[in-house]
Amino acid sequence: MMLQLNSHRQTLLIAKMFLLFAISFMSFSVFAASDVQQEMNWGVMTMQLFGGLALFLFGMDLMSIALKAVAGDKMKIILRKLTSNRFMGAATGAAVTAVIQSSSVTTVLVVGFISANLMTMSQSVGVIMGANIGTTITAQIVAFKVTKAAFLMIAIGYGMQFSPKNEKIKHYGRMIMGLGMIFYGMSVMSSAMQPLRTYQPFLDLMISMDNPIVGIAVAAVFTGLIQSSSATTGIVIVMASQGFISLPAGIALAFGANIGTCVTAMLASIGKPREAVRAAAVHVFFNIAGVLLWVMFIDQLADFVRYLSPAHPELTGLDKLGAETPRQIANAHTIFNLANTFIFIWFTTQIASLVMKLLPDKPTPIEEEGLVVEAKYLDEYLINTPSLALDRVRLEVLHMGEIVNDMTRKIMPAILDGSKKTISKIESRDDEVDLLYELIVDYLGQISKQNLTDLQTEELLELMEAVGDLENIGDTIETNLVALGMEHATSDFTISAPTRKVLTHFHEKVYKAVDGAIQAVSQNNVAVAQMVIDMKDDIANLATSAAEHQAERLVVDEPNRIAAYTTEIDIIEKQKRIYYFAKRMAKTVIKNKNV
Repeated sequence: MMLQLNSHRQTLLIAKMFLLFAISFMSFSVFAASDVQQEMNWGVMTMQLFGGLALFLFGMDLMSIALKAVAGDKMKIILRKLTSNRFMGAATGAAVTAVIQSSSVTTVLVVGFISANLMTMSQSVGVIMGANIGTTITAQIVAFKVTKAAFLMIAIGYGMQFSPKNEKIKHYGRMIMGLGMIFYGMSVMSSAMQPLRTYQPFLDLMISMDNPIVGIAVAAVFTGLIQSSSATTGIVIVMASQGFISLPAGIALAFGANIGTCVTAMLASIGKPREAVRAAAVHVFFNIAGVLLWVMFIDQLADFVRYLSPAHPELTGLDKLGAETPRQIANAHTIFNLANTFIFIWFTTQIASLVMKLLPDKPTPIEEEGLVVEAKYLDEYLINTPSLALDRVRLEVLHMGEIVNDMTRKIMPAILDGSKKTISKIESRDDEVDLLYELIVDYLGQISKQNLTDLQTEELLELMEAVGDLENIGDTIETNLVALGMEHATSDFTISAPTRKVLTHFHEKVYKAVDGAIQAVSQNNVAVAQMVIDMKDDIANLATSAAEHQAERLVVDEPNRIAAYTTEIDIIEKQKRIYYFAKRMAKTVIKNKNV
């Protein structure tokens, strides 16, 4: 199941660590066996390199999680509002990804907006292209030689964790501490690699990276392993700072990182709705096509970047390479992604049409019992970004609400005139409601394990309460109104025309309240929530009028009038109960108005 998140992530992390250890061990074995005469402490070097890499990756994760926590809500709003055309979409995708440092999260958000009809497929192509530009910010930061400030940044960031009340200060502290760990990890890796500057077998291996095919393949495999093109580019820059790789080799490795990150997009789309698969396909197409377009022009790109980047003519040899190449690689990475976006953005409509043709909509799966229901919006990649994950819960509440709305709308006509088969179909839909309820509660449970702010915790609890009320509406229809409908379908009494009019009018008001409550929760709409709450007096007056009407009907000389009276009164009472749950849903939005 999609929501078994922790075990999946732990398994993936363990697999990554074992593979990284295997790479380090094999490298150690090859180099150690190739030159026994040369004295080098391979054990210490491997531990430093592996430990530095772990610090680097951990720092990236820490910084990324903190950035998402601080900027999640704002990024969601920006993405939703600023994608009116392809150029704005690309700029928005770049800005959002630069802040949250995860093109995968940006893509997941885009998929949700497409599913909710807030964005077209064509608009999403521009955003996905822009996301590639946003990932280059890490390389630009890493290229600055500020490793000496690493310990200070770690200390400041750690000190900010002791802020007694302000959650944002804590998040900013984690962001600074994560950045410090990135720089410290770079420093450790750089120190570990320094003895290799005089080790000929390793230098020969690095020379082979000048072959663009080799460099692209190596970086693609490594990026697919660690699932972070930013991390791969950062490691390439560390190697360049020691003078191990030339600029053309560094560019080839950066190209490979762009291809390798497609693995993340493809893995994220497995088992997901069609929109997610299409977004992943756009990501893969754009990255691979971009590399194929530039692979024959690496030398020309290198010359252009040398012209733009700072030079150090006072240095020579490895020192000159180490001083100039890191910034040149970072600039090449940025120029490459900017140029690709500018080239391909004119064809967003055509790319979207191609993807739609290659990946058409699947027919909705049908079983004998009814529709097979799945969560449409709950995505594991947003779990560690609570503000965005909670927004996904609201969308899933809308999905669940569509089913409950359908049940609510159909139940009264079914009670009055429907057959047992019609009523049974309405009853069976509650199984879908119950399944979505379980998935949403499970997802909220996963969110609750994250580092939430007080407002996020309050929002989570209120969403839990709202989805419980929605599930109770489904249960009331399935358990109570369905039973009354079955009783009427199998009984000898009839419901008179005046009573039908009273019951139908009452039902229309209750249905409006349920529809409004679902809209209020899914959109966090205070005005609609207040409207539902304000219906209380109307519902009470209608219930009183209906009861008076039923009392008058009780004295009419008709067959089975007692059975008819009891059924009709029960229908009104159950409808009042449905409104009670709708009103409770609306109140969660009012309580949450400051979130």
